[in-house]
Amino acid sequence: MRGRRDHVTANAARADTRPSPRKRAGNGAARPNDANEIGLDALVGHAGYAVRRFQIWIFQDFIKTLGDVDIRPTQYSVLTVIGANPGLSQMAVAKRLGIERARLVHLLDSLEQRKYVKRIKSKADRRSHALHLTAQGETALAKFKRLAAEHERHVEAKIGKENREQLLQILAGFT
Repeated sequence: MRGRRDHVTANAARADTRPSPRKRAGNGAARPNDANEIGLDALVGHAGYAVRRFQIWIFQDFIKTLGDVDIRPTQYSVLTVIGANPGLSQMAVAKRLGIERARLVHLLDSLEQRKYVKRIKSKADRRSHALHLTAQGETALAKFKRLAAEHERHVEAKIGKENREQLLQILAGFT
């Protein structure tokens, strides 16, 4: 058994030092190694696939642009909605942004720990809380908005100003 293991290890070591040839598909045809060479077939015509790939790029750029302030896209959305609508209930924020209520509670807990958001018991319904930004939250949100505007400039640079405006018009029906 030891001899076989040494043989396998030697082959693996040799394979690592040689240039990687195209791998053979089950039918003997060469398979591409480079991701850009891999055909997408019908996915090319699927809006959902293209939107998802664009969303991945958008989120990566947003996270990179706002990385120094450690704010994720969903946190930014929640802070922005609360800032624009002080006193909203957790349920209203969750519904407006399409966030599961349990996930929003966890998110609000983290924003509250960072002293960006405060919950105030509702006078009308003791089971509910009105959401407000703290003074620190208002200051932070102003900075986040400046960074988010920089991110939007990156989007514009990637797809062009007119395409960005057209994309926003197309997607407006989903917001």
